[in-house]
Amino acid sequence: MITLTDKASDKVSQLIKAEDTEGLSLRVAVQPGGCSGFSYEMYFDSDIADTDTTAMFGDVKVVVDPSSAMLLAGATLDYSDSLQSAGFSIDNPNAQRTCGCGQSFS
Repeated sequence: MITLTDKASDKVSQLIKAEDTEGLSLRVAVQPGGCSGFSYEMYFDSDIADTDTTAMFGDVKVVVDPSSAMLLAGATLDYSDSLQSAGFSIDNPNAQRTCGCGQSFS
């Protein structure tokens, strides 16, 4: 299961509140594609399957499907807002190789 840093959890919480929709969770998934083989997907979702893994980070519920959970085990989602970079990043110990943009891995 992926872990959220406090900064990532705070930012996701702000974004969910801005959506103004009840019952939204952050879904993190891994899909085939991207320049290195797999790419990350993150989006708000209200559908949670019985087979999904869920975890709470502050008031943010994170949902991961079983296939993605294996590839995200031990990964960390962080958020940065600095002069040099802004946005979410995933540090994944399962990634043997990543692309230059940081959005795909193998």
